[in-house]
Amino acid sequence: MALITISGYPCSGKSHRAEQLRAHFESRLQDPSYEGPKLKVVVVSDNSLNIHRNVYGDGRAEKPARGALFTAVQRQMGQDTILIVDSLNYIKGFRYQMYCAAREHKLRVCTVFVVATNDKCKEWNASRQDGQAYEPATLENLLLRYEEPSSMVRWDSPLFTVPWTDQDAPYDDIWKAVTEGNVKPPNAGTQAVPKAPTDALRTLEHTTTTMVAAIMAEQSASGGVGGPVTLSVSATSQPQVNLPPRNITLSELQRLKRQFVTVHKKAITLGTTEKGAVDWSEESVADKFAIYIEGNFKP
Repeated sequence: MALITISGYPCSGKSHRAEQLRAHFESRLQDPSYEGPKLKVVVVSDNSLNIHRNVYGDGRAEKPARGALFTAVQRQMGQDTILIVDSLNYIKGFRYQMYCAAREHKLRVCTVFVVATNDKCKEWNASRQDGQAYEPATLENLLLRYEEPSSMVRWDSPLFTVPWTDQDAPYDDIWKAVTEGNVKPPNAGTQAVPKAPTDALRTLEHTTTTMVAAIMAEQSASGGVGGPVTLSVSATSQPQVNLPPRNITLSELQRLKRQFVTVHKKAITLGTTEKGAVDWSEESVADKFAIYIEGNFKP
């Protein structure tokens, strides 16, 4: 259904806002007046994954921790889930990575930017008694490294900014974004390429060879007068080809066959760029080859 990315300075109140959103959405979904699809609200956070704040002070530990967070986010993505990612999410490249994953799952996206001053974050961090406080040097480093979200880039928009002075988040606007917003299609580069069946190469070679032989036989029987002829490739495949009013040599047909097979063999082995499933049946290959040779016959 949707991905909500919470971003902000460390100790700026992100978990508080994530909990507010979770409680509000669950209340809406349980309201008797709600008539939409059955949904669940899931929060994925550093705490839920047991990622300690110390990892942000060590680059070697932070990278696998961020990988674990991304994996957990991917697992929870679904059409029946409003997913809230409660973490620093301070790197714009990481936010873009989650955005691309959401597009692959056809989810709506939005970003909630939790704003607090540096001094306020340091004050709240110093007052923590739960053992989850950042080391002062780590906190200072994260404040300097933070890459602020922008409504001008597609992976951060729509962007909702929530200052620490606001009692509540803009619930109605966020709800509208995750339930009525546009669902952006997946990037072409991330879509799975349709694969040809295992016997596609054999079908391609066998069908084109049979059609070349059938054309030579029909030409010999008709005396080379040309015109439309029906080729008997198999019991289920009988394509029609318009032959030119001249004798077609075997070498010319073999040349056209090699060109056709080469192009389509590459599509089979490397994957096709055509949208949707590609038909590699004998009938489809025969029809395509008939069109190809008609368009490449010299008068």
